[in-house]
Amino acid sequence: MQQDDRPRFDRRKPVAVIDIGSNSVRLVIFEGLTRSPTQLHNESVTCRLGSGVARTGRMKDENVARALDTLRRFRALITHMGVKMFHPFATAAVRIAANGDEFIAAAERICGTRIEILSDVREAELTANGILSGFMNADGLAGDIGGRSLELVEIRERNIRLDNPRPRSLALGHLYMHEAYGDDFNAGKTEADRALSEVDWLDLGKDRPFYAIGGEWRAIARLHMVKTGYPLRIYHGYQIDADEAQRFTRDVVKSANGAIPGIDQISRNRRDTIRHACLVMWRLLKRVKPSRVVISAFGVREGLHYTLLEEKERARDPLVAACEDAAVIGGRSLDYVRELCDWTDNLFALVGHEETAEERRLRRAACLLSDVGWRAHPDYRGEQSLNLSAHWAVAGTDHPGRLFIALANYYRHEGSLKGELSPLFRNLLAQSPDGERAHERARILGSAMRVAYIISAGTPGIISRTPLEVVDGRLTLNLPPKFREFDGERVRQRLDQLASVLNLDSSINADAADMRAPRLVSALTDKLR
Repeated sequence: MQQDDRPRFDRRKPVAVIDIGSNSVRLVIFEGLTRSPTQLHNESVTCRLGSGVARTGRMKDENVARALDTLRRFRALITHMGVKMFHPFATAAVRIAANGDEFIAAAERICGTRIEILSDVREAELTANGILSGFMNADGLAGDIGGRSLELVEIRERNIRLDNPRPRSLALGHLYMHEAYGDDFNAGKTEADRALSEVDWLDLGKDRPFYAIGGEWRAIARLHMVKTGYPLRIYHGYQIDADEAQRFTRDVVKSANGAIPGIDQISRNRRDTIRHACLVMWRLLKRVKPSRVVISAFGVREGLHYTLLEEKERARDPLVAACEDAAVIGGRSLDYVRELCDWTDNLFALVGHEETAEERRLRRAACLLSDVGWRAHPDYRGEQSLNLSAHWAVAGTDHPGRLFIALANYYRHEGSLKGELSPLFRNLLAQSPDGERAHERARILGSAMRVAYIISAGTPGIISRTPLEVVDGRLTLNLPPKFREFDGERVRQRLDQLASVLNLDSSINADAADMRAPRLVSALTDKLR
């Protein structure tokens, strides 16, 4: 292995997962066993091992050969990158094919390790663990559509239900439905309804979120984004009202492939089976009647990674973990941004701006990310920070959460009184149910961060000793004698701007008692650390 000169965490050892699926074979190399699973490499080859299995009971020789060639390349990459933790597994097509054992024997010789053939229950369990990895407070039904099968499992208050109800695996994979029914969607609809009727616990999903996993269902999200003109093209956390999702998938099923808007924006390998994936989702939503569809980019692979974590690491907040990593890699001081979390806890409590637990969590995440744009050119720091916060690959938040974090860090660099937002972000705010409130909170937080950074130059040990105070409609910055010389014109200008956003007057007390800013931190926010 060559010398690795990339800026990574030295204590983390890469972990490789190979997913030998019915439609594709994929390698994911995670940076390490951490709550926020950053990917060092992600590569997929469409091998279609499930093609023809329904008719002949066997995987096609040419598809087997392609999969084995793919495994040779993946094994070479794993070896070259010095990965020691390596977890390959196979799913439904290999599990049921008559030549599955023969394929696994050849694949294990190439990989040099045992390949786990997932049972339907084990696959559903890992699917549910993927949801726990990707979402805070997950609760609802999860469905993972692959080429051969659809796995269904219930998650109740972050607990995976493996009995009462027992997860189910149904032969409703998009590749299987395409091969079995072709363009006869009436027959496919009848089969989907029949298969779903055999699952007697689907009513448990009524009026709860349905977590949709799998590349074909992510492609449905892409088509829906095109239809609605949605500007943030990130699948994970994208939500569609259940009734709208039902209408949309029904309409796609009834359209000719060439007449589907956005069909050219999804992978060619998915276009032939996208209507079959829509058919399964349509009938499933009609049966379950969930509140909304939540698209997940986290599934079996991320679920396996999640199960490898120690219990303490699994208990961490994935968003906060990712933000702290970003602060270490891209910021100047993790200690400082943690101080900023506490300093703004105090501010929001002082001004009577009541926050929900989720709002407080997002505010602290924004503080942790507040310095990642510092190396950019000063004229572009706001734009760079906004784009990074909105578009980075992170779990544990939805699209409105991304929007708040992005806007707060935009205002941290640009000021809340300058210019107008881009059409993209105006559009996102308009589509967010609490967009106006989130925008106002972002302006307050961004203005507060501007005060904190100008006082301290982003170094720890200052803002923890210079708390804000609100008395009789006046926002006061307290500077003990030791910090009196930190007062200045720019400090006063930014304090005035923050006070203006809060509809307050401002002042500086340069004779304040030396004290640490009060830590008005709830049990929740302590846990987030």
